[in-house]
Amino acid sequence: MLSIALPKGSLQEQTLKLFTEADLPVQRSSREYTVTIDDERIEAVKILRPQEIPKYVEEGYFDLGISGQDCITEAGADVVEVADMPYAKTGAGVMKMVIAVPEDSPIGKAGDIEPGSRVTTEFPNITKKFFENLGIQVDVFYSFGATEAKVPEIMDVVVDLTETGSTLRRNNLKIVEVIMESTTRLIANKVSWEDAGKRRAIEEIRTLLLGVLDARGRVLLSMNVAKEKLEDVVAVLPAMKRPTVAPLYNSDYFEISTVVDKNSVNIIIPQLKAKGAEDILEQNISKIVR
Repeated sequence: MLSIALPKGSLQEQTLKLFTEADLPVQRSSREYTVTIDDERIEAVKILRPQEIPKYVEEGYFDLGISGQDCITEAGADVVEVADMPYAKTGAGVMKMVIAVPEDSPIGKAGDIEPGSRVTTEFPNITKKFFENLGIQVDVFYSFGATEAKVPEIMDVVVDLTETGSTLRRNNLKIVEVIMESTTRLIANKVSWEDAGKRRAIEEIRTLLLGVLDARGRVLLSMNVAKEKLEDVVAVLPAMKRPTVAPLYNSDYFEISTVVDKNSVNIIIPQLKAKGAEDILEQNISKIVR
């Protein structure tokens, strides 16, 4: 039913991992860019450069696609943004489109950049508009990769996408301004979105993908607690809503279960034990569907 475009490059590994965890594993073939997903809702899948995907989705070559907000904005694509999916090259995170200059440059902000400066970037449309809004005339050169390596020998300024800034720092560049933040987006063709059958399939796939993303970094804790210690234990728990409390059969004990952030478990479990919780279990969660 649906044709889907998945991103190649820095987002590819995390995207394929996400689909696998959503029980939509991508099966490779002898053709690098043609893959399959064994699901009746998905008819065809291609792996393409994320810069190309927004326009292909807009023009109807694909019903659904995954690309960065930066690529959607750069392409000026008229698509439906079905979901914001906060993952990037190294996992969860937000990418930033930044302006960087040599670290020994006196430039401290974008407004300090001299007119006529040479700017290298993979995002010429966004870059031109940004400097036009500042009233600074610059010469923008499209970069086909290794953008940071062109400064300062060939170019004066770089506009690039970064997750941590480490690559820029390794190339002796400093960030002087953030143009925009970008997260990964699930986008749909407008005609496909208005088709009742396709929209239902898109929404079901969105539910599965977001369920995985929502579960990442969270675990399920369950424990047994004596009735007289119940309130003390519940007070320790930072629940998504409220913890589930159920009486145990023929007993003065209760079972408590709740979802907590993984990075807080090392603090919470000893506190629970100290308040009287027994038989504490920690379990990984594959999906959380709200």
